[in-house]
Amino acid sequence: MKFEHLIEINDLNNPFVPMMTREQLWNGLVLRAEFPKLFVSYLDACNITSRDLDSLTRTLQFGDLKVNDHVHFNFLNFVHYQVHQQGEIPESSMRMTIEEPASQALFVRFSYDDGHTKAEDIENATYNEYRRSAYVEADIETVKILREMHDNGRLDSLLT
Repeated sequence: MKFEHLIEINDLNNPFVPMMTREQLWNGLVLRAEFPKLFVSYLDACNITSRDLDSLTRTLQFGDLKVNDHVHFNFLNFVHYQVHQQGEIPESSMRMTIEEPASQALFVRFSYDDGHTKAEDIENATYNEYRRSAYVEADIETVKILREMHDNGRLDSLLT
């Protein structure tokens, strides 16, 4: 299943909602990768096993299930999550891309790919509808948390 959707960050027509800068949004997306428990309530643990300037490798624990992933950062542009096949867990990826079609008009494009073929997608159509809905809800929740962090001044640097 390949799926993507867009979430508006700054509503240029609503002067009552404080504007987020691209840097603040970026800091929030990086925080989501480094501290996923702030965003995923059912995550039991996250252990960062390696890190360099533009990527990190993590082990996420959900009860007895452990998932290893690799997160790549393209500064101020996107965060890309890659899960390689592990046991019964298939290869998959997710990318959060910052888009700014006009000054301060910030959006995040969430793109998912579970590695399945079109034929497999057709076979799993009903299940994939539930997955799409769950992804959208999780992404809306991510943006809600980022907005709360922004409103509390927690996105002004990566050290907060």
